[in-house]
Amino acid sequence: MVVPAQPTVDPLKSARRAGDPSCDVYLTGTVFLDIIFTGLDSAPVRGTESWARGMGSSPGGVANMATALARLGLHTSLAAAFGDDHYGEYCWDALEGGEGIDLTSSRTVPGWHTPVTVSMAYEGERTMVSHGHEPPPDADAPDGGVPCCPPRARAAVASLTPGASAPWIARAARSGTRIFADVGWDDTGRWDLAALPDLRHCEAFLPNAEEAMRYTRTSCPREAARALTAYVPLAVVTLGSEGAYAVDRRTGETAEVPAIEVEALDPTGAGDVFVAGFVTGTLADWPLADRLAFAGLTAALSVQEFGGSLSAPGWAEVGGWWRRVTEFDEQDPKALRRYSFLETLLPAAGRPWPLRRAVPTIGFRSA
Repeated sequence: MVVPAQPTVDPLKSARRAGDPSCDVYLTGTVFLDIIFTGLDSAPVRGTESWARGMGSSPGGVANMATALARLGLHTSLAAAFGDDHYGEYCWDALEGGEGIDLTSSRTVPGWHTPVTVSMAYEGERTMVSHGHEPPPDADAPDGGVPCCPPRARAAVASLTPGASAPWIARAARSGTRIFADVGWDDTGRWDLAALPDLRHCEAFLPNAEEAMRYTRTSCPREAARALTAYVPLAVVTLGSEGAYAVDRRTGETAEVPAIEVEALDPTGAGDVFVAGFVTGTLADWPLADRLAFAGLTAALSVQEFGGSLSAPGWAEVGGWWRRVTEFDEQDPKALRRYSFLETLLPAAGRPWPLRRAVPTIGFRSA
């Protein structure tokens, strides 16, 4: 059995108490096998063959978020369906054995094949092709495979779908779980907040700027964030290269943190990493601006590597970045102070920067 690498930092150490839930964050969704081609000079051209200089494989889909949370030291529980094929076995082993993610609420589905996404990264962008089918329903889980009673957890991350409701969200919220929600593109084009009924159970909503402005019928993402607080206590809007902006209705606090300039190789999973960083800071009870800064930092570190879950940073990467930037005398003192809260979290020793991740390829033996 593979022994998972243990995070060097427990960000919730000072917040843990006897009787707390054993699970820090619960989430559910679809796990894909991601196959990532890198080193493409341009987008594939119709009728031609393109050769990639690199290739990697990893669990994707909801596994991106689960991996990002686990690598930041949060005890993470994932409810998902896994195929009984080699792809499903690989994803299960990688998540449970390699990342230490609790899969007690997950299931293996006989005769169902694992969904697959092929991602091609070039010029800082990506093109994806996916294939998969919905898993057959679980007779013991009437919510389409989601356990009737999610485990008791400090928090849960939910991806809202316009026009749909997930009953587990309300149940989790009633049990005291703090719900953090994001949302995908509204293919209906209606952009109606009333079509997100589960938003009323959420503590925080984290759309990007375009999504926030469309849902609120505003032309400014900061105005959109303020408008969203009529529906959810905490609104966080990501601003792309400008950073992120947040408004907390309960305290009246606002915060805006600029983005860290990096050379982006692959944006796959960066949004998931941002949410994971923000959830971590929130559960650790950090100030709002620190949460935004940490979320932006982890997302920036992730886009410098290829792949979704492959690129999710852990504390070694965060520590390596901090030690590197503090070595330069010409750094902006104000910018350094923005991230000085990291000093109390990071271990004294660490690996050198820049860090290069191994990008694994996988092979499946025949039965």
